Parts: sequence; C-alpha cells; structure tokens
Amino acid sequence: MTFASRQDALAIENEMSWEARPRPETLYQMLRETVDAFPDRPAVSYQLLSGASDPAQTMTWQQFHDQVCRAANLFRDLRINESDVVALVLPNTLETAIVTIGAAIAGIVNPINPLLEPEQIGAILRETDARVVVTLKAFPKTDIAQKTAEAVRHAPRVHTILEIDLNRYLTPPKSWIVPLIRPKVQGKHHADVKCFNAEMRKHPVTLGFDDGGEDRVAAYFHTGGTTGMPKVAQHRYSGMVYNGWLGHTLLFTEKDSVMCPLPLFHVFACHVILMAMIKSGAHVVFPTPAGYRGDGVFDNFWKLLERWQTTFVITVPTAVSALMQRKVDADISTVKNAFSGSAPMPLELFKRFESSTGMTVIEGYGLTEATCLVSCNPPEGQKKVGSVGVPFPYTDVRILKTDASGAPVECATDEVGEICISNPGVYAGNTYTEAAKNADLYHYERYLRTGDLGRIDPDGYLWITGRAKDLIIRGGHNIDPADIEEALMAHHDVAMAGAIGQPDAHAGELPCAYVELVDGASVTAEELLAHCKVHVHERAAIPKHVEILDELPKTAVGKVFKPDLRKRAITRIYDAALAEAGIDARVAQVIDSKKRGLVAQIDRSASTDEEALAHVLGRFTRPWEWADEAESEPESA
Repeated sequence: MTFASRQDALAIENEMSWEARPRPETLYQMLRETVDAFPDRPAVSYQLLSGASDPAQTMTWQQFHDQVCRAANLFRDLRINESDVVALVLPNTLETAIVTIGAAIAGIVNPINPLLEPEQIGAILRETDARVVVTLKAFPKTDIAQKTAEAVRHAPRVHTILEIDLNRYLTPPKSWIVPLIRPKVQGKHHADVKCFNAEMRKHPVTLGFDDGGEDRVAAYFHTGGTTGMPKVAQHRYSGMVYNGWLGHTLLFTEKDSVMCPLPLFHVFACHVILMAMIKSGAHVVFPTPAGYRGDGVFDNFWKLLERWQTTFVITVPTAVSALMQRKVDADISTVKNAFSGSAPMPLELFKRFESSTGMTVIEGYGLTEATCLVSCNPPEGQKKVGSVGVPFPYTDVRILKTDASGAPVECATDEVGEICISNPGVYAGNTYTEAAKNADLYHYERYLRTGDLGRIDPDGYLWITGRAKDLIIRGGHNIDPADIEEALMAHHDVAMAGAIGQPDAHAGELPCAYVELVDGASVTAEELLAHCKVHVHERAAIPKHVEILDELPKTAVGKVFKPDLRKRAITRIYDAALAEAGIDARVAQVIDSKKRGLVAQIDRSASTDEEALAHVLGRFTRPWEWADEAESEPESA
C-alpha cells in the first residue's frame, strides 16, 4: 500500500475496520505465517565485532522459529505460564532476539536496560515480580553479569538465572583467552544459575503447548528507570501485531535488509523493527552487543551497509550526528531510507545526511505507553522537517485542552494542547502495571494522555512543541529532573534547585541545573557539580552545567518556573556556539511561540555571516529566527 499523506492513511482505514482486517491474533501465529511463507530467507544476523569482514552469524526464518520454540518450551519447563515474567538484562545478541519472542509466547517478557544501576534493575524485577532472568555470563569489558547478580540478590522471587556466553561468537585465539581472563561475579543470591544454550538443547524445536490463540499482555517495558520505582507499561499481542502490521504494510517487504544498531530492550528496536521483520519476512542485522555504542561501529558503518546490502537504516539523531563526522567510504547505493526516532532531528543535520548519503530520512513519533508507533513523515509524500508526520492508519490523534470545569475540549487547527492517542497499541485503562498510575491518564476513557504538547497543522501533520512532563530527553533516554533536583537539595547550602535539558547538537538535550543558595552560603558551582557526581545515581543524569542564580524564577505559588530557565539555557548555548564559530551575532531574546514552542530570536549586524550562522544553529533542534524580522507569529513550516 502507498502512504504519501494523511488522506492515504485514512483511505487504508476506510477499507475496513481494524477488527475486521485479517491479521494474526498472537505473536506465535504471526511468526508461523512468515515461516511458512519464507522458511529459507534470512531472518536475523549478528556480529560481535564491528568490522565489515568480522565473523557473523545468520539465522533463516525456519531456524529462528525453531530456536524461539525451544526458548518458549524452556520457559514453560521453568514454570513460566501466561502471567509469569521473564526478565532480560541483555545487550543485543542472536539469543536476545530469540528469548524476547520466546518469553512473550510462553509468558510475559520484560526487557531491562543493562546500563541501569543494580538498584534500578532490582526495583524493576520486584515491580514486575520476575521469576526468571536471562543475562550474560561474565565477560571482559562488561559488568552486566555483576550488575544482574546484585539486582537478583534484592529480588527474592527470581528463582532461575540463565546465562548467555558471548565467547561462542569468538574464534581462536580470542576464544581461548576469554576463560583465562573472565571476571569473577561477586556476591551471593538465591537463584539457580544455568547455561542458557545448554538448557535450550534439551527442548524440541516445535512449540510444546497451545499459545492460547487470544490477545493478552505479553510484554512489560519500563519507561525510564531513573527513579527507584519506575513506571512499567504493559503491552498486549494486539499492540505488538499492530506495530508489525504497520511496518509490513507501509515500509518493509521480505526483500528488505534492515540495519538496526539500536537496543532490543527499547520499544523502537523490539516493537517497531523486530515485529515488522516477523510480519514482513524482512532481514534485520544487529551489529555488536552495544549497537551504535559498540567499538568501531561508527567508523565501519558505511562498510557494514555495503556488506549486508542494506535497504533501510534505523537510527536516531545522535547517531546521525556522529555518522556525519565520517566520510562515506563504501557503496551504499542499496540503501533507500533511514527511519529516525527518539527525538527531533535538527534541520541542518537532516539536510546534510540526505545529501551525503542519498537516503530519504523518515522521522517518526512513538512512545512506550502506546506500544510505540504513532506517526511518521510519509515515506512517499511530503516531509515536513521538524514535524513527526501524520498519524498512522487506525491511530486517532487528538489535541486536547481542559476547560474551566476540567473537561477535555478539542483544540482548533494549529492550536497547541496535549497530544492524546487512541490506537490498537493503547491499552486504555491499563497502560501501567500499577493501577494508581493509570488514574487521570485518559480522556473519554479512550485517549492516552501523552504529556507531550503539540498541534496538528492544516495538512494533518503533527508537531511537538514541548513536554508537559518536564522530562529531559538525552539522545532518546528519559531523565527525570527530580533526581538531579533532589541530589542538589541534599546539599546544605542549596535552598532551591531546578533541572532542565539544555540544547545539545549531538544528544538533543543534556541535563543542566540552576540553584538558589541559602543566605550566607559560599559554595561554588564547581563544588555543586562535584556533589552531583556523587549523589546523582545515574551517570547520564549528572548535569553538564550548574549555575548559581541570586533567585530562581518562580510561579505565584512558589514553584520553580522552568520555561525561564530553558530560555536562559538556550541563550547561553546558542551564544557560546556562535562565539566559538566566530560569528558576529547573539541571541536577543527567546520567545514562547504558540506554534513552535521556545524560539531564539537572533540579533545580526552588517558583518554577520548568515549562511554560517544557519549552519551553526541548524545543528540544534530548538528553532530560531531573525529578531528584526519577527513581527508576527511565524507560520508552520
């Protein structure tokens, strides 16, 4: 089917309702259909090291199916039933893809970010009542095994740990060396520890139980893990199948080769990509355990695309920024599209990437609470850079505000309000595992309140203008500002603190903090930054800048007024970037535009190099305009 406009999406909807559309009811049925159609086509490839000629392993769809069945049978043998949880604390491997699907067929899969600290992993294990954990066997240059052991020590319901040994991906002499230098795992816990692959070999390659044939909760994904008790979203087969159906219908066929250096513990790689591969029969490649963060991945990326004859690249703006620092040194003519999510892509970066690679960039929007996909710029239609495109078929996006009585009211075209979503991925009334966290989360008992602020333009394109939730999004990773503020408030010289995201050309945002001191205090910003390095528990949340103000801006009721802090940060970052580039210009002020959010207005002089300025500020996602031309509210792009 074609997808070039909102009208195309509506035309697909008008063919028949989602309920009437033929589709698999369960994840296993979706996999079985593809295996029957394309048993010998490549399904999943993986290479431990990033070189274009380094060893790699590929499974066909039949082989992938067989291993998934073995994993599901293994989990059932470990007393995992439909309502029991298998947690994964894993980087990307072939086994990660296998156990993700196998656990969702046998019970409920709960992927956990292995970069989290042990106390955060333990909190998620307790929140989900996990019974089995699949993780790595201790391996050089990673502490995942050690973190997991410590986390399980504080999760008494976990009865079994299954370990995957990365050494099987190495060849001699490296494979001989690893057992000699393998780190020790310290600490004791109560769970049985078993070898995953040895246990797998005990089970048949056909499913040993009935998959139920009906919709049910099959996955838990945590939404950040930056606090002690993270929110855990629950996903049903219907939402996972919907994401797979969208990918197959609008993006992929069995002939596509998809490069996905994103982690499978995130919904983007798991639901958007892996589910679409299963539905379409396309081939997905996962390079290195850490994906884009893996040693040499950026340096070898273009050659990897040539090696795997990639047709579709999955990326995020931070990765694109890093890739644009490397010359395209391979034949990438097979690549048609790059699908980018997690954060908006700066205009300058967007243009440079398309012109350097010949790819078409497709920006999209999704969120964990909706089982992911919401909208994207149409692959075959107009791309409005800065927007997140048009809603997918069967996704109803409403921009709502509340009236004086608190009742929801729909906003007019181009009017900013809260983005609210209804689609097959929204589990209305039951988004989070904890019932209390679902209170006031929906309008009309149907539309999920995202906490994102946005508008819909006359062409049906969705624009995100801000976040009601105040989260800091660093390269797609959510950071709760309260973690930073609480750490600073623990310092005896701090009276009040406000943490926000400051613009960053690479990560989109980086955390920074502003503080107000108690009377008579003499602490310096450098000392407060050192304090944060000790007391902010997540490394990604440690602020990059701490600034002391005589008084923080406050609301009428005494709360920190963060829009003023954001304006201050934009001014500081943009002025520093212009000064570093030697450009004679500065930020005159930052205004709050109804349509575009915070906009930097730039003062220029007769000597200002306007082309160079556009290049420098185009690296940031926050928009700008000339101060002397900003007489009225700017129109949508």
